[in-house]
Amino acid sequence: MSANTVLKTSLRNFLAHKGRMALSAIAVLLSVAFVSGTLVFTDTMDKTFDKLFTATSSDVTVSPKGSEAEGSATGRPESLPASAVAAVAKAKGVKSAEGAVSSMNVTVVDAENKNMGSENGAPTIAGNWTRNDLRSMEIASGHAPRGPTEVMVDSDTAQKHHLKLGDELRTIAATGDIEARIVGIAAFTVTNPGAAVVYFDTATAQRELIGRTGQFTQINVAAASGYTDAQVKANIKDTLTTPYKLQTQAEAAEANASDVSSFMDVIKYALLGFAGIAFLVGIFLIINTFSMLVAQRTREIGLMRAIGSSRKQVNRSVLVEALLLGVVGSVVGVGAGVGLAVGLMKLMSAAGMDLSTNDLTVKWTTPAIGLLLGIVVTVLAAYLPARRAGKVSPMAALRDAGTPADTRAGAVRAVLGILLTGGGGYALYLATQADKASQGSLWLGAGIVASLIGFVVVGPLLAGLVVRVISAVLLRFFGPVGRMAERNALRNPRRTGATGAALMIGLALVACLSVVGSSMVASATDQLDKSVGADFIVEPSNGAITPQAAAALKKVTASGDLDHVTEVKYVKTTLTAPDGTEEEEELVAASPSYAQDLRREATSGELAAAYGTNAMSVGSGFAEQTGVKVGDVMTVAFDHGRTARLKVAAITSDDTVFDKGAMYTNIATATRYLPKDRVPLNGMMFAKAADGKADQAYAALKKSVAADPTVKVKDQTDYKQTLKDQIGQLLNMIYGLLALAIIVAVLGVVNTLALSVVERTREIGLMRAIGLSRRQLRRMIRLESVVIALFGALLGLGLGMGWGATAQKLLALEGLGVLEIPWPTILSVFVGSAFVGLFAALVPAFRAGRMNVLNAIATD
Repeated sequence: MSANTVLKTSLRNFLAHKGRMALSAIAVLLSVAFVSGTLVFTDTMDKTFDKLFTATSSDVTVSPKGSEAEGSATGRPESLPASAVAAVAKAKGVKSAEGAVSSMNVTVVDAENKNMGSENGAPTIAGNWTRNDLRSMEIASGHAPRGPTEVMVDSDTAQKHHLKLGDELRTIAATGDIEARIVGIAAFTVTNPGAAVVYFDTATAQRELIGRTGQFTQINVAAASGYTDAQVKANIKDTLTTPYKLQTQAEAAEANASDVSSFMDVIKYALLGFAGIAFLVGIFLIINTFSMLVAQRTREIGLMRAIGSSRKQVNRSVLVEALLLGVVGSVVGVGAGVGLAVGLMKLMSAAGMDLSTNDLTVKWTTPAIGLLLGIVVTVLAAYLPARRAGKVSPMAALRDAGTPADTRAGAVRAVLGILLTGGGGYALYLATQADKASQGSLWLGAGIVASLIGFVVVGPLLAGLVVRVISAVLLRFFGPVGRMAERNALRNPRRTGATGAALMIGLALVACLSVVGSSMVASATDQLDKSVGADFIVEPSNGAITPQAAAALKKVTASGDLDHVTEVKYVKTTLTAPDGTEEEEELVAASPSYAQDLRREATSGELAAAYGTNAMSVGSGFAEQTGVKVGDVMTVAFDHGRTARLKVAAITSDDTVFDKGAMYTNIATATRYLPKDRVPLNGMMFAKAADGKADQAYAALKKSVAADPTVKVKDQTDYKQTLKDQIGQLLNMIYGLLALAIIVAVLGVVNTLALSVVERTREIGLMRAIGLSRRQLRRMIRLESVVIALFGALLGLGLGMGWGATAQKLLALEGLGVLEIPWPTILSVFVGSAFVGLFAALVPAFRAGRMNVLNAIATD
């Protein structure tokens, strides 16, 4: 048989079974679409931010060194003097130099105290209106602010929150509140991914955002004609005597983009990971499809062998069909991926991150990767069925319908599956015995991979046992129809095992993550009960509590409703241990009452003593690493402050969730060695109610900070619910992504049933002839589907709970010591799997019921 004949035969078979191929093609399509959509979406995001950062960066930017790090701690951005602007302007090649003020440590609220900032994590930026802003914005209505009571807002924020000229806005900053009326609206000329921007006149911006006039956060430099940005940068460096940070437009844009790209990479690889899971599940669907098609065409293959076709040609014929399937599914999948990316952009825009489809980016690598993955995965998945087809002998095929069983291969498969499963289980056991989480995580990863592959390989053996157990419990109520459904599911254990394995993978991950998530919540709640003695926890949503909010909270103590209020600041330092070890560490400077509010076990010394004069504590991990013990003296260089010598008064246990590894000192000690304008704002605050005054204190604290929507007062119940909601939102997002793999698995069940109905056409006709009603036939197929789905669910949930329990053992090394199995979730997923089975059987059962009895009996 020539290569041309092989191609024609493959094309004929592909078109003859196009309905059966469709579901496999959908699996390839979905997986490729997810990969392509992810790449298009993240490339578009990168392009959007690149254009924005390029447009907003001046030819050369001059800024204080380390301006990003200190700004959030003190609430005021780092600044340079106005004299530096004049000095820069004199440099050779400088066309113009303009001082700018910008701060992201602000919150903007409207007259109803509603936050005007983005809800998707994009920053709120306040500053002065400069000529450089005209590179990316234009005034759409009104005018730029001219005095302390005037403000201009960007058009996206105005449209989103229905703001108009004349409306009042209040900007909350570390130096106080700025109340102003909107006199202008500026529109972005490039895509704004969601930042909210307000502008003041220069004097107001300096006074209210920096804290004093005559200061700027950066200098925007325009290069004169004939000079490159690099030349101007070098000339400015030679002119200035102070070592400021200098960046060309390209360098500034690249630095900003790198910060975003690290976040985008996390999104990209997470989404590609879920696409990989969908591909893995799709492999089982493709293997099942071709295995059943090969079995149904056994006579045809035998005839081809009898007239001279070689094993290689038969093998090649099946692989060509797979190639056609991969090409069709991948091509459509790449197109669908672009549509998916557009849909994600629309979804992000609805959530507040505005992305323009004008920036839609489809690199040539995206369709290339999508096509390559789809085609390679499909052909590899079809290799085993193709190899099995090539082994069919002409006489065996002509005598008997169906491929002969390979007993030796079955025995090898069973041994291999048991070894892999046992090895995976042993690796998981070793993970639970690890002393370090990093070491245990390697065993956990190896155990998950080995046990998953082992379960897939040993699936046919498990199918016989598990299906019988499920049938004994579930199908006994359906009489003869139930027994026939059980026998159909057991008829081909390899097929049932592969179909169930596809569903098993997705549900194993769901169960694992559910156990880990529930255990994290339970552990954190347990730690909260044991460690937190305070009645109330005050947290800012933007990194720091403003001085005015902190003062309002402390005033509540005068009412008698509070026993005390605790301030907590995070101070950057460089520590030098007695052995010479030098490390940059964040010192927790707090009120002495913090020892009551957050109970930490001291393995040596007394924690209360760490809040004494020139004293501190260290964590047990640091103490073991450096050999520090109670009574030793640490050299502590406070960032932008003086160097102190602090005595170690206590060593705290790192066996905790809250403040793990933290080092404590008194606020008074920290402020003694820091300039006044370098003392950080409170990162958190705690409060303890007076006896019997918990309700009054709670209400009073909330009322005291009602003017600042970024400051949240929580009692312990609120805090526990916040932890639960945060983990729940993350899990829901992951479940949503895993839904793709489950959808592909459902397609696998549908395909298996549809092909098995075709395979049993004559048998179905005979059953109908001897009295089986259409209703009973449909019920039989539905029950078979339910059993297969529950088989996959039982394996997946059991495997996932084992993974989750092992992962929790590693989390226990980090202080999360409570294992909690979320039985309501597990049971809901198991019951839901039965409905998945019912849904998957709808079309195959309907088609089986409509078969013509005589035609079915006459089928060969």
